[in-house]
Amino acid sequence: MSTISNISGIRPTLGNSQLADRYDFIVCGAGSAGCALAGRLAENPSVSVLLIEAGGTDDVPEVLTPGQWPLNLGSERDWQFVAQPNAHLNQRAIPLNMGKVLGGSSSINVMVWARGHQNDWDHFAQEADDEAWGYRSVLEIYRRIEDWQGAPDAIRRGVGGPVHVDTARSPQPVAMAMVQAAESLGIPAFDSPNGSMMEGRGGVALNDLIVKAGLRSSMFRSYILPRMDQPNLTVLVHTQVTRLVFNGTTVVGVEVMQGSHRTQIMADREVILSMGAINTPKVLMQSGIGPETELRPHGIPVIQHLPGVGRNHQDHVSFGCIFESKQPLAVGNGGSEATLYWKTDPSLDTPDVFHCQLEFPVATPETAHRGVPEHGWMVFAGLAHPKSRGSLHLTGSDAHHPVRIEANTLSHPDDVRSAMATIEIAREMARAPAFSHLLKREAMPGDLSAAEMESYIRDSAVTFWHQACTAKMGHDSMSVVNGRLQVYGVDRLRIADASIMPNVPSGNTMAPCVVIGERAAEIIKQAHGI
Repeated sequence: MSTISNISGIRPTLGNSQLADRYDFIVCGAGSAGCALAGRLAENPSVSVLLIEAGGTDDVPEVLTPGQWPLNLGSERDWQFVAQPNAHLNQRAIPLNMGKVLGGSSSINVMVWARGHQNDWDHFAQEADDEAWGYRSVLEIYRRIEDWQGAPDAIRRGVGGPVHVDTARSPQPVAMAMVQAAESLGIPAFDSPNGSMMEGRGGVALNDLIVKAGLRSSMFRSYILPRMDQPNLTVLVHTQVTRLVFNGTTVVGVEVMQGSHRTQIMADREVILSMGAINTPKVLMQSGIGPETELRPHGIPVIQHLPGVGRNHQDHVSFGCIFESKQPLAVGNGGSEATLYWKTDPSLDTPDVFHCQLEFPVATPETAHRGVPEHGWMVFAGLAHPKSRGSLHLTGSDAHHPVRIEANTLSHPDDVRSAMATIEIAREMARAPAFSHLLKREAMPGDLSAAEMESYIRDSAVTFWHQACTAKMGHDSMSVVNGRLQVYGVDRLRIADASIMPNVPSGNTMAPCVVIGERAAEIIKQAHGI
């Protein structure tokens, strides 16, 4: 990997490019969407692209070695966001981890490649009023993205793309048991959780992963690292975007900060925010784009009143079901090798149940007293489409002022009822014959009364770290961007990250974010004739 060097004073860049005062395009955030977008824009050698990342190098064992991903949580490679204490979680304040490193969350996550359900994308198209966001169009984007290593599927899978995707190789017995157990409950098994499985009611499968030759293959390593020697691509690290620079209502650049040093870099064509569902709305609001009621108390001049900025916060929520094994269990491929999506009611548009198996047990601080077995596994029994909605709020006008995150997890009563259903499916699977050679006992939740189970749900609820939807795409009064990802009322500014999702998709958000980055590149190339 290219080394980090200090050039132009204190401003470090990667590769051989020297930092300039202006670029054609500035992409803010080197996460899943930002890397895809910047990499595609840089394909044209006549276009200058600056990619800005607040974090640093991904060239550390904790990132590259699949089994070490938990060590990134709470480290300098994590923004370490925490939601506010929540009455619906027995006043718990739950962590909302997000990647602060080259590759963003694709460098610290569990490496699961999940495309979302067909109807997720058709809903995107409906909200955007543009069939280019629909499943059939997005399917072509996925085929362009992937270098698929699993069973051939010429209709749904692509080869030769930048992202190495493979099925979990040599899966552990506990992962195979989950597939077999789900089948015994009438849930069909598939070769992959992507493709035909997510065009119908759902099913169970071994995970698709971004693991190549035993190492994580993040979106930085897929899209940006191969282009690091190009003179038209500059990657600026350890640099936080603090606000947008305007000429009237036109964005002409960004202000960036390293330590106490601030400077401005100009964009001759466009600025694209790809900083994620917390930092993108924060920069918007601190730049004067957002709800007037949020901006004026902090003395921020209103450039564009957009009441939807920082609203509609969504995230997948799950509940730990922990099982003690009869013997120690090996951990393979980062520890998450099997997954399940299912519509408990066939009439639903998308799956309501979302399970991710983990090959080691992890309790929350509030449930640990129940006893975590030395050897065992767990199922994150989750909700694919929770109804609870949260919001983000400024605590000040400057970059060092944190955002107050009111996640409101489990605030909708239907989510608690759905939690009981998804937990019961996980418990039924563990009691299936497929697990008889592994299961010693159910450690959590166990047989509880209705009241005890509700308390367990509120104590065990954790996020999947899939924060989204805080600057949503659409045409109603709460929409922030249109179908071409342009911010309403502001020129030369687009958003391309999970914040533009109208609703959180069925499953992990990394792959849909790559689609958003690719789609943004398509739109921008067309708009500028490049």
